[in-house]
Amino acid sequence: MAKSSTSPSQEVETLPPKKVQEKEIPQKMIYKGSDAGSLDTCLPLIDIPTIDFVLLTSPESSAQELEKLRSVLSSWGCFQAINHGIEPAFLDKVKAVGRQFFALPAEEKNKYARDIAIGFEGYANHIINGEEQAFDWIDRLYLITGPEDRKQLKFWPENPESFRKILEEYNAKMVKLNEFLLKAIGLALNLEENCFLDMYGEEATMIAVYNLYPPCPRPDLAIGLKPHADGTAFTYLLQDKEVEGLQVLKDNQWYRVPVIPEAFVINVGDQIEVTANNS
Repeated sequence: MAKSSTSPSQEVETLPPKKVQEKEIPQKMIYKGSDAGSLDTCLPLIDIPTIDFVLLTSPESSAQELEKLRSVLSSWGCFQAINHGIEPAFLDKVKAVGRQFFALPAEEKNKYARDIAIGFEGYANHIINGEEQAFDWIDRLYLITGPEDRKQLKFWPENPESFRKILEEYNAKMVKLNEFLLKAIGLALNLEENCFLDMYGEEATMIAVYNLYPPCPRPDLAIGLKPHADGTAFTYLLQDKEVEGLQVLKDNQWYRVPVIPEAFVINVGDQIEVTANNS
C-alpha cells in the first residue's frame, strides 16, 4: 500500500453488496506462485491490546496507561483505541457515505478514477503493486485530505452530496486525534512531549482510504488486500461493525482481528518505528 512517508492514514471498511453472481474469478485475480498472503478463513482470533484514550488524560491513570502504551508499541506495534472522543453517530455517517459511493453505478464512480501514471489518488476497483502479482479483490477510494495545498478535489466524490462535508469534518477530527497520539507516544517513551508532533504535525500529509471488499465466489483463490507494512507514521483503521476480515502477522503466525465497534485499530508505521529506533 503506497502512502506518503510522513502521513497518518485513515482507512474505513464498508459493507459489501448482499448478492454476488456465481462465476469463476478472472485469472488475474488468482493468487499463485510467489504471491504472499493467507487465504485461510479459519485463522485463530487474537486479542489485540486496547488503549483507553480517556485513561491517558486522567491524572489518576495516565502514568499506568502510558506505560501500557509503551509496552504495547514495543511488543505489538498495533492496538485498538477506545474512548477516543469521536462520536459513534458521526463514525456511522463516515461509513455510510462510503457505502453510498460504492453502491453507485460504475459510470458514476469512474468519474473519480485514479490515473496510475500520476499517482494512487482516486477510485480503483483493484490494487496491484507489480506485474508478477495478482490483483487485489477490492474497491478503493484513496484521497489526500491534507494539507490544503495537496488536496485534489477532482477525486472527491460529489455524490453522495454530503460526502465532501463529512470527509472534511472527519479529517479535522483525525488531525486532533493524531496530535494527541503523537504527544502520548513521546511521553510514553520518556521523550519531550512534542518531539514526534514536531516531526509529523501540521504539515504532515493526511490520507483517507475507503476500502470495500465485494463478495467473492472463490475466496479460496483471491485475497482482498496483499500483506503489507504501512510506510506511514500511523494507520487508523475503522472496521465495519458487521464485517470481520482484518488479519495481522505476529510471531510468524497470522491471526484474525476482532471487531470492537467504534474502536480504531491503530498500526504504527515504518516512519515512527525508524524515528523511535525500534524502541
